[in-house]
Amino acid sequence: MQITRTKSKPPIPSDTLVLSKAVANAARLWGLSNEALGQIIGISASSASRLRAGTLHLERGTKPFELGQYLVRLFRSLDSMTGSDDSASRSWLATDNLDLDGRPIDLIRTVKGLVDVANYVDDFRAHV
Repeated sequence: MQITRTKSKPPIPSDTLVLSKAVANAARLWGLSNEALGQIIGISASSASRLRAGTLHLERGTKPFELGQYLVRLFRSLDSMTGSDDSASRSWLATDNLDLDGRPIDLIRTVKGLVDVANYVDDFRAHV
């Protein structure tokens, strides 16, 4: 008698887990403090710490989830624009931008600023 083993597929991670890890990774690569990350996505610094540790996940349908999506969108666009050079991305974020009328790292601490900066980078990439 021959026994056939079927490979079980690994479980598909939930969107909350994937987004939470992506937000934590973007914050780490950009050198954001827990306070800064919290301000950007609308959670406390202690919640940002738990997010980074993997004990808190951003839940679909909440503002932090939506803002996390914008943060990851900005991260991916900027990463693409800088050729995955995290130092260049951090430098771009910290430099005054005349078009945006401020430093992107400061602007993304508000909802409007995060959306405006993400749209700006996407528009810039579209013209390249």
